[in-house]
Amino acid sequence: MSRLSILEFPDPRLRRVAKPVDQVTDRERELARDMLETMYAAKGIGLAATQVNQGIRLVVMDLSEARNEPHFFINPEIVERSGSQACEEGCLSVPGVYAEVDRAEQVRVRALGLDGESFELEAEGLLAVCIQHEIDHLDGKVFVDYLSPLKRRMVEKRLRKQQRQEKVKA
Repeated sequence: MSRLSILEFPDPRLRRVAKPVDQVTDRERELARDMLETMYAAKGIGLAATQVNQGIRLVVMDLSEARNEPHFFINPEIVERSGSQACEEGCLSVPGVYAEVDRAEQVRVRALGLDGESFELEAEGLLAVCIQHEIDHLDGKVFVDYLSPLKRRMVEKRLRKQQRQEKVKA
């Protein structure tokens, strides 16, 4: 397994819409394991393939305290939504930025597992938020898109400044 580089907003590659996976192979399984290792190292709870510059519809997540309950979603799609909740979100691609986002409280997601078999999962609370957040990434959206244009510009300006400072240090 290896750690991957996480793209940071406003990198335009985060705006690409991911392509469906035709067949689950060892390549997707290896990428999923690498993504999981990358997510754990970054202390995240979810990671979409687009965030590591892979243009396929693959998401990994693990909300457990012990980091031992990974979820893998290939070609995820939300087939049902209900309720509404406001939740403070952060993102590995938007480091240090947190904002309240309105999401569905409950979702039913259909996806393929690493075995290539289709499954459905009903999720609520944080898991539902995480699923919606990561599927947004696959569709070329970042959580800051839910912010006002002014706040989004402020976030972008701050992150560009941080990135410039990091380049100077390197």
